[in-house]
Amino acid sequence: MDFGENFESTINRSEYRILVVDDVISNVLLLKILLTNEKFQVLTANNGTSCIETAKKEHPDLILLDVMMPDISGFDTATELKKSPETSDIPIIFLTALNSPADLVHGFQVGANDFLTKPFNKEELIMRVMHQISLVAAKRIIVQQNEELRRTINNRDKMYSVIAHDLRSPMASIRMVLNLVVQTVSPEAIGPEMFYLIDKANKETEETHDLLDNLLKWTKSQTGRLKVAYQDFDVIDVVTGVYGIFTMIAETKKIALTMEENVAGLKVRADKDMLNTVVRNFLSNAIKFTPEGSAIEIIVDKKDDFAKISIRDHGVGIAPDRIEGLFHKGETTYGTNNEEGSGLGLQLCKDFAEKNGGDVMVESVLGEGSTFSVLVPLLKN
Repeated sequence: MDFGENFESTINRSEYRILVVDDVISNVLLLKILLTNEKFQVLTANNGTSCIETAKKEHPDLILLDVMMPDISGFDTATELKKSPETSDIPIIFLTALNSPADLVHGFQVGANDFLTKPFNKEELIMRVMHQISLVAAKRIIVQQNEELRRTINNRDKMYSVIAHDLRSPMASIRMVLNLVVQTVSPEAIGPEMFYLIDKANKETEETHDLLDNLLKWTKSQTGRLKVAYQDFDVIDVVTGVYGIFTMIAETKKIALTMEENVAGLKVRADKDMLNTVVRNFLSNAIKFTPEGSAIEIIVDKKDDFAKISIRDHGVGIAPDRIEGLFHKGETTYGTNNEEGSGLGLQLCKDFAEKNGGDVMVESVLGEGSTFSVLVPLLKN
C-alpha cells in the first residue's frame, strides 16, 4: 500500500459533503445512493442556478456537475462558481458524455479538476471522488498546521518580548547598583572573598543585561516592529562612545583597549543605535575571548564605498569550520574566564548591518585572535 492509499484510509468520509448536480432525476438518485453508501454526505441540485445557490449556502467539499443542462450548461455554471470568492475553491468533477479533446480543454479552462465520462461505473466514480477529497483533506491539514505554526510563532515572539522587556528594567537597576558597589569598595574593606563574589555578580549582571537587550531588539527586528531610523553622522561618534564605556570593562580584565582612526570624516546615513549595538556586541565578545594582559584594537577605516569599523583581538581565535555559520547558528560559546555567550548577538549584528545596507565579516586564526568588522554605506555627496 502506498502513501496515497494510507492517507485515504485515514479520511473520515462522513465529514465531507458532495453536491450532485444533474437535470436527470434518475442520475441524481443513483449518484446519491452510491456516495451515501460510501459514507459521504450528499447534497443535490437539478440545474445550474440551483447549483450556484446551494454551493454558496452550503459550501460543499466537492461538486459533481453535469455538463448538459437546460437552463445554463455545466461549463457556464463552473465559470460562475469560479468567479465568486465563496465558491471558487470548491473542486469540480464534470459528468459528461462529451469526450472530445476540445470539450476536455474547455472544461479545464473553466475550472474542472477532473472528468467522469458517462456511462460510468462505481469503482471509477469512487476513485475520482476520493482523489479530489484527498486533496481537500490535505489542504485542510496544511491550513490547520499553518495556523498552529502562526500561533506558535506569535506566542514565542510575545514570550521573548515579555521576558526581555520585563526583566531588562530591573536588571538595569541591579547592574547600576553593583557597578557602584564595585567602584566604591575595595578587597581590603570587605575582604577578598566577598569582593570576588560582588565583582563576579557585577560581571554576570552586565552580561545578562546585554543578553536581554539583544533579545528584545532581535525579537522586535524579527517581528517587523523595529524600523531603521536613518540619520547622518560620523562613525567616529559611535566608536568613541562605545570605546569610552568599554575602557573600564577592559581594565577589569587587564586588557589594553586602543582606538585607531585611519580615515577621518567618514559620514554615513544609517541607524545610529543599530550601529552602536553592532560595535558594542563585537567589542563585548572581543573582551570575553581575550586573555588577561592582552590587547584589543578598534580600527576605523574605509573600504570602497563603505565605512569599516573593525574590532581586532589577540584571543583564542575561531576554528575554520565554525566561521561560515558564525552569524547564523547562534551557538553557545565560552570566553577565557568562562563567560557565556548565546551567539544571539552575532545574529543581531548581521541583521542590523544588512538592514542598513551593509554587512559583517570576520577573519580569524585559531590561537592568535579574530577581527570582526561591520561595513556601513558612506553618505553620498
